[in-house]
Amino acid sequence: MASNRQTSFAQVEWEGRARRTRRAEFLAQMDSVVPWADLLALVEPLRPTAGRRGRQPWPAETLPGTHLVQCWLNLSDVACEDACYDSLSVRDFVGCWDGVPDATTLEDFRHLLEDNDVAKGILASVVARLEAAGLVMRGGSVVDATIIEAPSSTKNASGSRDPEMRQTKKGNQWHFGTRCHSGEDAGSGYVHSATFTAANVPDVREAHALVRPDDEFCYADAGYRGVARREEVRSDPHLSKVDWRVAMGPSKLRALSPAQWADRGEERRKASVRTRAEHPYQIVKRTFGYAKVRYRGIARGGRVRVPALPASANLPVCARAGRQGEFLGASVAAAEGTVCREGARRGRE
Repeated sequence: MASNRQTSFAQVEWEGRARRTRRAEFLAQMDSVVPWADLLALVEPLRPTAGRRGRQPWPAETLPGTHLVQCWLNLSDVACEDACYDSLSVRDFVGCWDGVPDATTLEDFRHLLEDNDVAKGILASVVARLEAAGLVMRGGSVVDATIIEAPSSTKNASGSRDPEMRQTKKGNQWHFGTRCHSGEDAGSGYVHSATFTAANVPDVREAHALVRPDDEFCYADAGYRGVARREEVRSDPHLSKVDWRVAMGPSKLRALSPAQWADRGEERRKASVRTRAEHPYQIVKRTFGYAKVRYRGIARGGRVRVPALPASANLPVCARAGRQGEFLGASVAAAEGTVCREGARRGRE
């Protein structure tokens, strides 16, 4: 995102560099697909107006850009301020050549996003543009969940663990932290919904919140067994008609006899579709580095970063496929209409 102000000497030197770093390549790729118009439309009504007495607010695109950098590089407020000073690629993406927001300003902006649930609007706007561009096939979803670790140490000021995090066992290993639940389009693999709970909340309990209104089938792993018998699914007119294609458990799969190889082939076909749900988690945990929660409390981590990270995970997939033009060229009016419909549906739920 280039700055609209006068070009500085540092910016001229940066543009004439002989080699681009991997961080610069990554940020340039993300900048080519970020829907800045939708993002600024969400943030602009919350910002203070210019022309008042005292220090003037930062340009509209500066603070949202720094927030995205925080999510993509897994930085704290202080580390993001340092990165703007140390890294010319970060400064070029944010467009803060004439000054850098301090850590307190970034913290206040993050709290502003928390209080207004802007991250959910970011996810809704990205999904709306994908749908308006015809990049989402609809009709079916894949639901999955992943555990995000939290610091289990008690060597802190309070002498205790995070009271909102919980412990759970996966296989033979115990984990302490949170759980991110997401729903992906079965045809394209783009994330369309996400929730954030404590780690001890079963996957099956959040399945009803991850299915779209027009989904006719839903793929899931063995952790969602019995989802069709849950009260929130049976009592819903739409969810009760969804074809829940839940995978067989590993022990039952190993116990199949040679005469039941047809069932084994069916399980392979289910697995080939369910693998699309793992790709967004790979981007969130490996590309963005969000393998451990940054802030204490489910509300602080879940309201800002968790919806924003799956939404951001859609962007590199779209960029690598060369669909930036279709994505950014989608009708904003159609996208806004879809966002309003999704918001109304979430409100009813």
